[in-house]
Amino acid sequence: MKKSLLLIPLIIISCKKEPKITETENRDSMVVSEQASPVEKADSAAVKMKDSIVNNAPKTKEVLSRGVMRNEKDGQIIRTADAAQLPFKLGEEFTKDGQEFILKITNFNQQNLKAKISTDVKDFNIRFNQIKLPNGDYDGPFGREITYEVTGKGEVWLIIGKSNMASGTTKGSFTVSVE
Repeated sequence: MKKSLLLIPLIIISCKKEPKITETENRDSMVVSEQASPVEKADSAAVKMKDSIVNNAPKTKEVLSRGVMRNEKDGQIIRTADAAQLPFKLGEEFTKDGQEFILKITNFNQQNLKAKISTDVKDFNIRFNQIKLPNGDYDGPFGREITYEVTGKGEVWLIIGKSNMASGTTKGSFTVSVE
């Protein structure tokens, strides 16, 4: 009886499966992708481009399918989208204090960028903190709406986070519309 009680934790530990990691080599770089075990938690994102919403809200239980890459690390949520998909909307959510959202728009070649943050959360402390231009210059801070004349072509970043000059909650869902 005592021996069987000692074996139960060992069996449980040995049955846990780690995700399989595979490597694929490209011409210039190496890509490492992680494949999850059969019981998979969806990334909770729905994507439909051109005048529509890319939603990452927990209510949407579909996997991000195309067009917008998403990474999360150390309180930063980084999404990358191609400017060819403009206009679009992205749904996101801050779940911890001090989080920051960076939207990287690649291949931007227009003269003006227009973006707006929308939320249903009352007293949500969120704004466009900075914009990074194709030449590497930064500008900001801004409010919840930005219309900016962009000189040059390349990658533009919209950096969204809390305003240190205001109070309010820093957790909640929001949508970023970009034209």
